[in-house]
Amino acid sequence: MTLYRSFSSVQADLKRGSTTCRQLVDQYLVRIDQHQYLNVFTEVYADEARQQADIVDQKLASGKAGRLAGMVIGIKDVLNYTGHGVRAGSRILENFTAQFTATAIQRLLDEDVIIIGRQNCDEFAMGSSNENSAFGPVRNAADTSRVPGGSSGGSAVAVQAGLCLASIGSDTGGSVRQPAAFCGVVGLKPTYGRISRWGLIAYASSFDCIGPIANNAEDAALLLEIMAGPDEFDSTVSSQPVSAYTQATLPDRPLRIAYLRDGVESAGVDESVREATQRKINELKAAGHTVEPVDISLLTYLLPTYYILTTAEASSNLSRFDGVRYGYRSATTNKSAMDVSTPDLLTLYKKSRTEGFGAEVRRRILLGTFALSASYYDAYYTKAQQVRRLIRQETERLFENYDFLLSPTTPTPAFKLGEKTGRHSGDDPLQMYLADIFTVQANVVGYPAISIPNGTDPDGLPIGIQLMAPPYAEGSLVALAKSLLMNNVE
Repeated sequence: MTLYRSFSSVQADLKRGSTTCRQLVDQYLVRIDQHQYLNVFTEVYADEARQQADIVDQKLASGKAGRLAGMVIGIKDVLNYTGHGVRAGSRILENFTAQFTATAIQRLLDEDVIIIGRQNCDEFAMGSSNENSAFGPVRNAADTSRVPGGSSGGSAVAVQAGLCLASIGSDTGGSVRQPAAFCGVVGLKPTYGRISRWGLIAYASSFDCIGPIANNAEDAALLLEIMAGPDEFDSTVSSQPVSAYTQATLPDRPLRIAYLRDGVESAGVDESVREATQRKINELKAAGHTVEPVDISLLTYLLPTYYILTTAEASSNLSRFDGVRYGYRSATTNKSAMDVSTPDLLTLYKKSRTEGFGAEVRRRILLGTFALSASYYDAYYTKAQQVRRLIRQETERLFENYDFLLSPTTPTPAFKLGEKTGRHSGDDPLQMYLADIFTVQANVVGYPAISIPNGTDPDGLPIGIQLMAPPYAEGSLVALAKSLLMNNVE
């Protein structure tokens, strides 16, 4: 069994005739069955994937196949796919079937991608460890006692463990990049609005981005190139032309790269992460680039701003899940809203939402509702929007002088399951939220960012490094990522 780590190697073997799409799917299905202990997939489309593989094999034989013929992917459980279940990792969407396909997924299907299954994630994409799913936690393939990162943890582990070639996740505050770093793969968050959000179950609408997770930057660039572009169903998507990201190159001059001083000097960053980041900085300097430290004056306000605004948006977005229109309804309210045990509609709402949502989602809904309440709206929500604007202005000034901003993706390698939740953390959710300190800026300001592997710590746990670029500079971002990566191609 060949464990492919690049789409180019898959294409080469398909062209030589040494494998077929059907054989690829069968191999992945065997690996998925062997790695069930990782709890990656909540549903596997075995028969459907085989049927699609046969169709793509026929297209290849006739010379009519799309650009993604032979690519087997998984999709995060927040993306709609017609006729398939979608749960968002939550009990509240129990037995719900998608009525349409997300634009990003449809564009991949149009190019003959093969979808092998739906991947586990933190409930409604709220989490940094993939421990909040109603389907149970996902385990890191590098060390099954540790988290894979979240919320796209299942998507990252699927690529890490070779259960599919690539995955499609979503990134609201680092949910593609952070698990990519913990799992030693590539995670790309595009500019806000670069990919249509139509068909993505919303967490925080002004932050959410769909993004690819892959073994290398080339595959991530290809997936982005196909998914990106205008969409009549999404009024927030950009109408800017889509570049050929797979062919992008760096400018023919030394680059000016800023690095976040706190990423290599802060005591709050794990020593192995600081050392790995410093090595990459030295490598860039040795290549002739200008690499200089910068301080972000509003760094300490990034997380508060992010969590106030995202919880407020989540409070609004999740109000539609009420036990009436679809999804879970409390067992005591199965007959009607006027069941004797549920004398009024408000009680139906309370019971269904309390039982259907997990603890973290309930916490964020409450925080968001509080921030939006009449008494606190100006003190919290309005103030956070003002700070968001200031953070964007400071980021814009930084990129007037630099091409890229470099930092660790996360302050530590993957932590142990339960380490930052419940009794192990004193039940302090802030311990978990701090894992997003370096990733949230890109979402607050809407800029593109990518996480690439940057070695391992002494225990063999993957470490990631993050690169951020100005809006719509994904081509340059991918080109720099490729120049820094030594891909493991088989």
